[in-house]
Amino acid sequence: MPRLPRLAGVAAAAVGLSVLTSAPAVSGEPLMSAPRVVAHFDLAAGQTPENIALEPDGSADLTFASARQVANVTPQGRTRVVATLPAEAHPDTPVVHDALVFGIARAQDGTLYVTYATGTGRTGVWRIGRDGSAPRQIARLPTDGLPNGLALDERRGVLYAADSVLGTVWRIPRDGGTPTAWARASALRPASARRTDGFGANGVKVHRDAVWVSNSDRGTLLRIPVRADGSAGAIETRATGLDGIDDFAFPGPGTTVFAALSESNRVALVRPDGTHSVVLVQRDGLSDPTSVAVRGRTVYVPGAARSTRKDPNLLVAQLRRHFSR
Repeated sequence: MPRLPRLAGVAAAAVGLSVLTSAPAVSGEPLMSAPRVVAHFDLAAGQTPENIALEPDGSADLTFASARQVANVTPQGRTRVVATLPAEAHPDTPVVHDALVFGIARAQDGTLYVTYATGTGRTGVWRIGRDGSAPRQIARLPTDGLPNGLALDERRGVLYAADSVLGTVWRIPRDGGTPTAWARASALRPASARRTDGFGANGVKVHRDAVWVSNSDRGTLLRIPVRADGSAGAIETRATGLDGIDDFAFPGPGTTVFAALSESNRVALVRPDGTHSVVLVQRDGLSDPTSVAVRGRTVYVPGAARSTRKDPNLLVAQLRRHFSR
């Protein structure tokens, strides 16, 4: 979530339906088709979608960062608030100076996990059960950090949280407990040595025996192998030049990635060799995209409208082919 302090403004709707792509499908047609905004949100109410997890029925669970909420959006665009994190009277979060809900991960049993950054003892990972009970904090993270993206490895029973300020990937038992600084390196830190600005490690995903992390300041996509004993291997840089990258998603079993480039209002296709090209732009309806999710041939892109200051939304588009690499 780069440049979050610009959150402000009044919601409005302005959508175009054209496609720009330099990554054609085999037939020469654009890679994505029929982009459309399925839900518009209220910027003034803090409905700034930051991260996304998909439900089996095709609906999307979104974190509304400024409202401290998790909401479910149906394929038809109906929006329902699932949970609200407790208010923090005196937030002191580095960089953003507010209490914000960032990453989200969904377990197969429907349990949701989110990161909450407050600069107080509430900073950490929170669990939202299927029974409708109030969110519960299951792990505390350092108050001088900013936990951002979140990923769940159900096979190993652990969560990974990317800290954008401390340049750390935290590993947390799924059932809660003491976090471990699983990976910590300069490649994960913000470009600035100061802790008053900049976003380092941001999005995080578990994919093919590795933890993948984006660094917003450095415009990089990183891969960290998970060793047999669960420890972190050497960090590999898989792509560069992804200015303002936020979160990302894998459209298939290979290492092709769709990345949200929030600052330039684009979604990029990142190939296994690290080259990349633009597949969605602002004219398609993007409004500062913050994350990406893919199921089958449907691509979901939430937008927080941090710089556009209008029309935070959820956009969907259709892929013209599957990805195996």
